[in-house]
Amino acid sequence: MHDPTRREFMGATLVSVPLMQSCGDRVTASPIPTMRRKDFEPAYLRLERSGELERRVRELQAIYRSCRLCPRRCGVDRTKGQTGVCSSTSRAKVFSAHPHFGEERPLVGRGGSGTIFFSNCNLLCVFCQNWEINHRGDGSYVSDDQIGRLMTDLQELGCHNINFVTPTHVVPNIISGLRTAIRRGLKIPLVYNCGGYEPVEVLRLLDGIIDIYLPDYKYTDGAMAAKYSSGAEDYPEVAAAAIQEMHRQVGELVVDENGIALRGLMIRHLVLPNNIAGTDKFVKFVAEKLTPTTYVNIMAQYRPEYKARNIPELSRRITSAEYQQAVRWAREAGLTRLDRG
Repeated sequence: MHDPTRREFMGATLVSVPLMQSCGDRVTASPIPTMRRKDFEPAYLRLERSGELERRVRELQAIYRSCRLCPRRCGVDRTKGQTGVCSSTSRAKVFSAHPHFGEERPLVGRGGSGTIFFSNCNLLCVFCQNWEINHRGDGSYVSDDQIGRLMTDLQELGCHNINFVTPTHVVPNIISGLRTAIRRGLKIPLVYNCGGYEPVEVLRLLDGIIDIYLPDYKYTDGAMAAKYSSGAEDYPEVAAAAIQEMHRQVGELVVDENGIALRGLMIRHLVLPNNIAGTDKFVKFVAEKLTPTTYVNIMAQYRPEYKARNIPELSRRITSAEYQQAVRWAREAGLTRLDRG
């Protein structure tokens, strides 16, 4: 397998512009890797030209016959209609596709992020804010070619990127559809917007395909993950390994001259009541295992959705004090590229 497109990408013309960050009472300047958009080419185009993308599609599709696309490794033959935890066969379902203006600022810009929401999920959290899509499976079946057409339709609407939301369990369909999109002229970055519960072996098949990784890091305690995400006790270790692999592939976030994301890692961390998410440990992981300048969104928008309203420790929004404590932990850990969403 051809290794790291990251090296090839970083060989292009990069400049640094200062990012002003607040650190307590001090304001410091950190450089943001910046690249001229006219110099950018999505890595997936090189793989298509070499024939490697076609090979990756075949390898991904073969996994459906004994599914191990996520760490649950259900082993069902999805090509025969069998289903595991995610309730999905080898046919993908899409709930919606549209320009999204509620994502992180480097993704949204003026044209929006071209989001494609896939139905079903491999985590099934009790506080899921899209439970109708992820748990109930609302949406319509689509062919791989239709997925590709959705990508180019969003590009034609002026979106800055194609944002695959909850893609883990349908990766083979997405990458197959990508080849249709390339033939139709796709040339904008791909965003892999996931829950962080990803096997490294599958992520390696995405090396050189995905431009921007946007994972959650939901918990640092396996007992919490098991309790609130359908028994995923190994979530902390799996997510840590997955995010380190993502960082190896694409590095820190690189933006264009207008601050729009081109390539790199962006991590989301949702602050939960009573520090159930383990925010203090999460920020140390980023600083120590990645880099202090990794883009991190410390998210304050938790609300008790789905089953959470009936779970006492999750049945309320976080307080201002809880969120401010989360930000202090991030600063104390030395993180300097924070998006306080």
